[in-house]
Amino acid sequence: MQVAIVTYDKMTALDAIGPHQVLALMPGVEVKWVGAQAGPVLTDSGLYLVADAAFEEVPRPDIVLVPGGLDVSHVMRDEHVLDWIRAAHETSTWTTSVCTGGLILAAAGVLRGLKATTHWAVLHQLKDWGAEPVSERVVRQGKVVTAAGVSAGIDMALRLAEWVAGAEVAQTIQLCIEYDPQPPFNSGSPGSATPNVKANALRALRGAIEATEARGRT
Repeated sequence: MQVAIVTYDKMTALDAIGPHQVLALMPGVEVKWVGAQAGPVLTDSGLYLVADAAFEEVPRPDIVLVPGGLDVSHVMRDEHVLDWIRAAHETSTWTTSVCTGGLILAAAGVLRGLKATTHWAVLHQLKDWGAEPVSERVVRQGKVVTAAGVSAGIDMALRLAEWVAGAEVAQTIQLCIEYDPQPPFNSGSPGSATPNVKANALRALRGAIEATEARGRT
């Protein structure tokens, strides 16, 4: 089974690395990091990831995984990326996204008429692309699976492992990576965070977007 993880400049590393760590532990899986061309991409945190294949080299993956980023508007306008997603989705067994990768799937037309999720700060934008926003950690609609913000990608990948290989395999992977969340604060969702923390988070996200854009200009 071949998994293709989409890479692009300004993506969020954990959106991809979390699911990769899970899916790479599934038996019989080959993970390919794909992009406009093979080579390094600069993530929104300043970390480099490396695409090992161009889109054209991986036309029919079994699983498509689209990670998000602080600002994915440039990807949502990139027909090279969108065309590959559309074509790969036609033959994929699963088409998935993490965080604002859901907006990229939406821009490709994959989410039209479906329930879907993405990062809470931009969840409402899914309506603009004909999707029905759902405030859940993982949303499955047939073969399309969307995950909420960043860390939810691990949850999504474990569910995917269950649906592909069975609950015992998924549980074994969960134990291998010791995924046993015990967050120190009850502020991991907009529903549990205080209004002040939510406002701080929105300011922090805006600041991070500006820093990423400045880094890209240097």
